[in-house]
Amino acid sequence: MGSNKLAWTWKVKEEYLEEYVQMHLDPWPEILEEHSKAGIRNYSIFQNGNQFFYCFECDDTEAAFAYIAGSEACNRWNAITSKMVEGSFDFNDAVPMVPLREVFYLK
Repeated sequence: MGSNKLAWTWKVKEEYLEEYVQMHLDPWPEILEEHSKAGIRNYSIFQNGNQFFYCFECDDTEAAFAYIAGSEACNRWNAITSKMVEGSFDFNDAVPMVPLREVFYLK
């Protein structure tokens, strides 16, 4: 299985659904830049109603999360979006999200 991939899901609170989607359809350029600098690539978010599926590749997730946690821009973004989801966006938390188990992979 590809160990450098991470996937998780979050539910977005109904009252924030439209705003959350809009933010991700038109993200701040500095957020994209910071995620790239953190070593995150091939990052996708898929929507199913108010449930969102997140998946990205990264060679060192610990280093990437540490970078994001120290990013002023990312902390500003997360301050807005964290109130929208039923989950934690705080990368200083021990477990900012619960990773999903990969059960299939086609190269």
